[in-house]
Amino acid sequence: MPETIRQAFVLGAGLGTRLKRLTAARPKPLISVANRPLITFAFDHLIAAGISRFVVNTHHCAEEYDRAFPGKIYREKPLVFRHEPVLLETGGGIANVADLLGEKPFIVYNGDVLTDLPLQPAIERHFQSGNEVTLVLRSNCEPRHVTLDEATGRVLDIGARLHPSIAPGFLFTGIYLVQPEFIRRIPRAEKISVIPIFIEMIRAEARIGGVVVDEGRWHDLGTREQYLAVNRLLHETGGAHFRSPDARIAADARLCGATAIGSGAQVGSGAYLRDCIVWENAEIAPGSSLDHCIITAGRSVSGTHTGEDF
Repeated sequence: MPETIRQAFVLGAGLGTRLKRLTAARPKPLISVANRPLITFAFDHLIAAGISRFVVNTHHCAEEYDRAFPGKIYREKPLVFRHEPVLLETGGGIANVADLLGEKPFIVYNGDVLTDLPLQPAIERHFQSGNEVTLVLRSNCEPRHVTLDEATGRVLDIGARLHPSIAPGFLFTGIYLVQPEFIRRIPRAEKISVIPIFIEMIRAEARIGGVVVDEGRWHDLGTREQYLAVNRLLHETGGAHFRSPDARIAADARLCGATAIGSGAQVGSGAYLRDCIVWENAEIAPGSSLDHCIITAGRSVSGTHTGEDF
């Protein structure tokens, strides 16, 4: 049988500071996208690629993961959470779950991106090449930070640290495939990104490679504008649930564009909403007019507003 990967480390500890109010009371990977937590898109993507076990790190508002996944399970797949009282960044986060990952390969997946790019070609290339680490890259997205030798598949630089005269040609998707021996390169109990470790691997001519996967979509939900844009895209392409069945929406309320209404939310009589995202249990007062607004869980909003978050 061909080699494969059955476990993933999904980064769930990020602060999401660029989203400001939206992540004040929940981790960024749990923001509502098409009335479901963003991180579940990552879980679905990985399950389709054969992943059957998830390890997730937590930090900011960690208790929200217990509320979102009370049985520590998703689609019959176990979720193992490991809390970081002090944020350890990506490298430190991997080292902190070394005992949970064991001596088997794994996928690292940034929990605050939304993508459906095909993972199987990257998995196959990872094992065929004998790489210790394989980065999943794109040539048609920004920002581009990775320099790749496409002939050999070897990563030559990240962030123009080693070859500043060569313009990086590829975006790093935040997804990478890892052999267990990589964990031994990471200092224990230390806050550290994987990037300086990758740079040292390149210097040492260790086997760190890249696979360019331009198929499918890839979105970073780092700003409210990107968040709203993804919401519009999902609405336009269909297949997403934008009206929760238990939301209470007045018969004469007008919901226009890519407006999502979450579970338990209420929209009053005569209200007008265009391209808005209303989280669970929020309440829109009768006669309100909202345009490109985001209303977080449990908030009540009235009046006329454009481009505001509540």
